[in-house]
Amino acid sequence: MKLDAYEGKTGAGLTGIFYTAFVAFESAVKGVMFDCRMCGQCILRYTGFACPMRCPKQLRNGPCGGTHSGGRCEVYPEMECAWYRIYRRSKLFHMDRKLEALQPAIDWRLRGTASWINHFTGADKHIKPMEPADPRPRSSKKR
Repeated sequence: MKLDAYEGKTGAGLTGIFYTAFVAFESAVKGVMFDCRMCGQCILRYTGFACPMRCPKQLRNGPCGGTHSGGRCEVYPEMECAWYRIYRRSKLFHMDRKLEALQPAIDWRLRGTASWINHFTGADKHIKPMEPADPRPRSSKKR
């Protein structure tokens, strides 16, 4: 597998059998554990360890607004809304504050690549999420 997404970015030179095996390993592990869609820019740590790319609309910053009662998907009513699952799991793991982080648009050039390698080589550095604002009230000092 040639890593077009890496050309000119990392100089990592991760091609051939090693990379192909690593992508297969990551896909198998994250696919089973998190229903991963291999976007190459993993944000599981912000979404309660549930992949937001399960959403038919591939929304990374919250639900579309068309979620049916009971948390059913607007596009596929037989499916649970990906963001309903994310919210439930985030509450369960006490990670719901992380849902406030604004996720940047996905770089489709990285789709199908190994997000673990992207993270450690810096290929996904341009997609850092904006952390939530500090919830403490600001000082109201008058000048």
